[in-house]
Amino acid sequence: MLVADAARVGEKFARLIEIMARLRSPKGCPWDRRQTFESLKPYLLEETYEALEAIDGRHWDVLAEELGDLLLEVAFLAQLAAEQDLFTIEHALDSIIAKLVRRHPHVFGDAVAETPEQVKQRWDQIKADERRERGRSGEGLLDSVPRALPALMEASRISSRAAAVGFDWQDVDHVLEKLHEELAELAAARRSASAERLAEEVGDLLFTLVNVARFLGVDPEQALRGTNAKFRRRFAQMEARLREQGRSPSEVTLEELEALWQQAKQD
Repeated sequence: MLVADAARVGEKFARLIEIMARLRSPKGCPWDRRQTFESLKPYLLEETYEALEAIDGRHWDVLAEELGDLLLEVAFLAQLAAEQDLFTIEHALDSIIAKLVRRHPHVFGDAVAETPEQVKQRWDQIKADERRERGRSGEGLLDSVPRALPALMEASRISSRAAAVGFDWQDVDHVLEKLHEELAELAAARRSASAERLAEEVGDLLFTLVNVARFLGVDPEQALRGTNAKFRRRFAQMEARLREQGRSPSEVTLEELEALWQQAKQD
C-alpha cells in the first residue's frame, strides 16, 4: 500500500498556497486576479465531475491529476476569502480536522460502533447535536440537504432523511405499486394536460424511481451515469460501423439503426 509522507505533503500543500497567493498578487496573473467566488463556481463543479468520470473509467493517473485540479479550486477559494478577511485555509483545515475527530468517537474516543449502520446512526445523531448547539434545531429535517445537488442525488438524500423518521413505504413492492400508479397518471396526463402538468408527472415518476433504487441499495446517480456511458459506447460503435460504409446515422432508416444497435449490444 502506498503511504504519503506527511511532511512532504505539508510542504507541497504550503507551496500550492504560496503559488495561489502570488497569482492573485498585483504582479500576478490578470486572469486569476479577475476571478470571484461566483466566477469560480462553474470550475469547481466541472472539476468535481471530471474526477467522477476518472473514477468511473478507473483511470487512476487521470484521477490523480483531477484531484490536483480540485485542490487548486480549494486553494483559490480560500485565497479569495483571505483577501476579504473572511477566513484562511487554516480555518478550513481546522474545521474538517475537528469535525472528523468529533464525528468518529468510536475511533478517537471510547464509543463503540461495530457496523457501518451503527456509524451512520451515530454520525446523524452527532450532526443533530451540532445543529442544536448552533441554535439551528428549529430547522426542518430536509433543510440541511443542499438544493444545488444534482436532482437525482437530492431526491435520494431527502427520501432517505424522510425514511429515517418513518415516512416511507413498507417494502420495495409497495414502491413498485406507486411506480405503476405514477405511470398511469402520466399516461392520463398526456391526453389533455398542460406542459407544466406533464413536467410534474414526469418529476413524480423520476422521484418514485429514485426510491425504487434506494430500496434496492442502488445509487441512482451512479446507475444513470453508468447507463449514459453504456449508451455513449454503443452509439459510438454504431457510428463507427456507418463510417466504414461512408454513411452517417442521419442517412439510414430507423430499422437499420436498430439492427446496428443490436450488434453493438452483442459486442
